[in-house]
Amino acid sequence: MSGPSLRKLEAHRSIHDGAFIEAKHLTDLLEKLYEEKKNDALQEVADALVEHWEMRIIAHAQSEEEGFYKEKLEREPQLVETIAMLKRDHDLLRMLVAEIKQRIQTEVNRDVLDRFRALLFINEIHSREEEQLLF
Repeated sequence: MSGPSLRKLEAHRSIHDGAFIEAKHLTDLLEKLYEEKKNDALQEVADALVEHWEMRIIAHAQSEEEGFYKEKLEREPQLVETIAMLKRDHDLLRMLVAEIKQRIQTEVNRDVLDRFRALLFINEIHSREEEQLLF
């Protein structure tokens, strides 16, 4: 069973927006530190950003899959393809975060920054689609 905040559009949107704003802020900061060649702080912020993606966004995605999506499918079986599409978005986020985690062990470079930006784009599209298709 998913919590009430996952089942109400405004509360659900608030979760999405809050996590996105924090991720964007940290990504912008990471980009600035990279441009300024502040390598010590760069690693620290990259680690914090990965943790944010894992603890806030991917944890939220997991919660949706285990509760909200199952409940929606029980009530509306015709959403099976929509739910599969949304789960695939979650998988893409997980794959990118795992790849970033691996890469930042050696270096935070432009490729890492590009992947963090890709996470933002995928997440933004996913959140709006989810809100439109499931509520």
